[in-house]
Formats: sequence, structure tokens, C-alpha cells
Amino acid sequence: MSQTYGKTRWKRFALVMVPSLAATAAIGVSMANSVLAASFSISGQQFKVTVDDLRGDRFSQFGAVDAESNGTKHPVAISAFDTAHLKGLCQSVVTDLGPVLGKWTLVLKAGDSTEEAKQVYAENLLIDLNQLDADAEFTNINIGQDANTLTGSALDDLRNSKPGLPSGAYGFSQTAETAHLSKVQQTAWATSAGTFKLPGLHLSLNHQENGKTYECY
Repeated sequence: MSQTYGKTRWKRFALVMVPSLAATAAIGVSMANSVLAASFSISGQQFKVTVDDLRGDRFSQFGAVDAESNGTKHPVAISAFDTAHLKGLCQSVVTDLGPVLGKWTLVLKAGDSTEEAKQVYAENLLIDLNQLDADAEFTNINIGQDANTLTGSALDDLRNSKPGLPSGAYGFSQTAETAHLSKVQQTAWATSAGTFKLPGLHLSLNHQENGKTYECY
């Protein structure tokens, strides 16, 4: 880690800004003390996302738990951005349609442009993820902040829809004024946004065969 002029850089990190052992411990303590509320009702199916370049403002991250309708719970790290521009977005999810039809991959791509106006744009973006690799740079970071003190429009939306989030005496979190991530690869359980603009949207449904999955990575 190097720190210069208020900026901090990490290379190839898993779960933004938090050393993996510290993040696991913080979430584990929170779950043991029943202080993490479920954030979203999810399908129980993960999806993959890649982004060539992401620039976001008012970034924050904290631990939570997503829950399926059958009661199965999944610890997640919620990443929140008040606004974000994404270049080269790819999202894929695999569905098994049984022995006759086999596995199919739904792929969504958008925003593959160097012009910011033609990139994917999101407001109040929330991503519930359990794995992330990227090159990253943050400005004016604060690691270890109480999650109850986090501010920003994305967090306001989350609190309004799910009162009590983020919550708990063990609400370990981190926040930064800006975040710049490149070569992003992540798996997630859920994504939501108040506004989500997708210039150049392309959606395809692909049958997996001959070892080709068509997933984003």
C-alpha cells in the first residue's frame, strides 16, 4: 500500500479496501451477535460482473446478510456509490433448464466507450458481493468507521427501504470520497440503483456447449 497526496492504492484486492482476514472477522463477529439485518430478498443465484473502468463518488462498504425466500442467508459486503460511471460493463448469469435444454447464459453488455457520456451511469448504486478483484485507487479514505455513521444518498435509499441498515455495535465499515477501479471482476448476489443508464445495451442468450460458457469471465 502506498499513500500520496490523500490517495491510497491497492493492487488485486478481494473485497474493497479491507484486508480479507479483517473483513471476515468483522462480518463474523457481527453475525455471531445478530446485529446484521438482511438487506435484500434474493433468488439465491449468483452472477458475474466485469467492468473495464469504474469511477464512483461517495463510496462506502460494510457487511450485511442477504436472505433467500427459503430462509438461507448469505454474508455479503455491500458496496455503495452515490454516483458511478462504468466503462465496458458485462454481466452474466447461468440458468440450468434441465437435461433436455441444458445450461444457458444470459449476457448483458453496455457502455463500451471512452466518452463518459456514452458509458453506463448509475445513481445510488448498491452491490451485494462476496468476491471482487480489481486495481483500485481511493481518495480521502476512512477504514474502520462505524457503519451507523455512514452518509450519502445511496445509504439513505437503503435505510429508507430497509430500516436498520447498516446496523449494530459491530458495524465495521469503510468510506472514501472517490473510488477508481479498473479491470474489475466480481461475483454478486444483488445489484440495485435509483438510476441506471445503459448506452449501447446488448443482451444475448447463449447455449453452453463444447466447453464454452459465454460468461463474462
